[in-house]
Amino acid sequence: MKSSSAASVNPSLNPVYRKRLRVHRVGIALSVAAMTVGLFFLLWILSTLLLKGFDALSVSVFTQTTPAPGSDGGGLINAIVGSLMLVGLATAISTPIGILAGIYLAEYGEENWFAQSTRFVTDIMLSAPSIVIGLFVYALYVANVNHFSGWAGTIALSLIAVPVVVRTTDNMLRLVPNSLLEAAFALGAPRWKVATLVRLRAVKAGVVTGVLLALARISGETAPLLFTALNNQFFSADMNAPLANLPVVIYQFAMSPYDNWRALAWGGALLVTFSVLVLNILSRTLFSQKIPN
Repeated sequence: MKSSSAASVNPSLNPVYRKRLRVHRVGIALSVAAMTVGLFFLLWILSTLLLKGFDALSVSVFTQTTPAPGSDGGGLINAIVGSLMLVGLATAISTPIGILAGIYLAEYGEENWFAQSTRFVTDIMLSAPSIVIGLFVYALYVANVNHFSGWAGTIALSLIAVPVVVRTTDNMLRLVPNSLLEAAFALGAPRWKVATLVRLRAVKAGVVTGVLLALARISGETAPLLFTALNNQFFSADMNAPLANLPVVIYQFAMSPYDNWRALAWGGALLVTFSVLVLNILSRTLFSQKIPN
């Protein structure tokens, strides 16, 4: 009786408490160790990328096209412009489709089988490997027109970006409190106005964040572009022909035997990394928004 009362006053004397405390400390130690290992390799990769990437950057990178095999110099202007075209068009296609689909799922997601099936397919596409999407577009489009093209690359990137925008929009719209919606319905607003002018406007920053995350996701995709847009050594803005792009150029130049090609690959990798980093920073800071109560 005396020992039990003493354990209740001093929890450190309780054997169950001591066991839980040991398990807690072991869990914290393992978590810190895992975080340390992950941060070490992340910093190692970033430091190597910064050292070799900055050495490769020069004015010629932004003014000259990719060099021919065995030639000196060269740049990445054709790949930079091609990537901007592919990612820009894919974003322009996926943004309205993803937002409208997300609004539909948030409004009717629990009311019919079609919305539930759409959400299921969206989840599958989110987890599908990008190379599978590239092969799908190759079989559906490239194999039928008998040539690679920027349009095929845009379709592949759009199929990757749409599920991200759909899921983000759906999740953000579900965070809007019911009291705000009920107030709009009480004023006589129809459902489509409540969905677009009240519900969507309340979480517009979150929706923009989803678009930026989708943009960051497709900026560095290589596998689908290998089967769709392929590459182009020369400067070209023809979307109906093979189009140069940074991910594929990095992939090809990194394995080449030429020193200037490998240097350009490091420079291109640094450009892609910084563009994705800027997009993630914008999505978490500039467009952050609190959900109204």
